[in-house]
Amino acid sequence: QVHVVESGGGLVEAGGSLRLSCVASGRTFSDYVLGWFRQAPGKEREFVAAITWSGSTTHFKDSMNGRFTISRDNAKNTVYLQMNTLKPEDTALYYCAAGRYLLTDSHEYTYWGQGTQVTVSS
Repeated sequence: QVHVVESGGGLVEAGGSLRLSCVASGRTFSDYVLGWFRQAPGKEREFVAAITWSGSTTHFKDSMNGRFTISRDNAKNTVYLQMNTLKPEDTALYYCAAGRYLLTDSHEYTYWGQGTQVTVSS
């Protein structure tokens, strides 16, 4: 069992930055990939980025590469999503999820947090 909790969302103006955090816990969390997904009102949940627990491999949705970075601090059991040059279309509920493999399909992730809201004003 893995438990993840997100934080760091908020309201920011377009062009601004936010850093989301995902704290993971559980006996076997080190076996899991941690990914970020987001869901805007009326839209399907979409993949944002993911990282293996070793940090050796990361993957991003194409449109976010260059604006978003993902990193981890194993000592704190935390994965971060740094979001720069935010746009109004980045407004969504951002979820952290744990899965066995670095995939972009949300169905491949087993454990989910409650989400943290990111709102970007124009």
